[in-house]
Amino acid sequence: MVNFVYLASQSPRRRQLLEQLGVRYELLLPDAGEDAEALETALHNEAPVAYVKRVTGLKLEAASARLARRQLLPAPILCSDTTVALGRAIYGKPDNAQDAERMLSELAGRTHRVLTAVAVQQGEQRFEALSASRVSLEAMTARQIKTYVATGEPMGKAGAYAIQGRVAMHITRISGSYSGIMGLPLWETASLLQDAGLDI
Repeated sequence: MVNFVYLASQSPRRRQLLEQLGVRYELLLPDAGEDAEALETALHNEAPVAYVKRVTGLKLEAASARLARRQLLPAPILCSDTTVALGRAIYGKPDNAQDAERMLSELAGRTHRVLTAVAVQQGEQRFEALSASRVSLEAMTARQIKTYVATGEPMGKAGAYAIQGRVAMHITRISGSYSGIMGLPLWETASLLQDAGLDI
């Protein structure tokens, strides 16, 4: 019985969520020469669900190649990707503070989707799941948005916000998986890890 997983993610939130499950993990992070961010580029007119599944698959392929290259012990590899979608528009990580303000001003006063795809590779087998949640933000003033962006919290986050952070004061309703909105849906993740032979 395998008793740990490789986590191919630089997100401290995903590490925290795996720890919440009591799952032992080792980080399997990109080498210096790998352009991990390039994997997250959306294709022209790509639907949000197709995008998040494709990016997660690409991350998993890159992590599997990394595992083989480093000749590490075999164990399941866990990858995940989260995106925010308003209609067919994909909101990834903001490029800068101005981009974060734009995203938040478009999301404020509306309900958007948060899509998190999870994939586990165990040998030749791949297990996949998708978590879809809805988040409603109150109408926010330009000053409220600027104040939030100035905290630095939106940077590196899909949709320019962190559900577990200060933006929570502006969220009126969520429907779905809170952990999924954070970046790793625990129910789906636990099910996939069990399918891959992990004893949790």
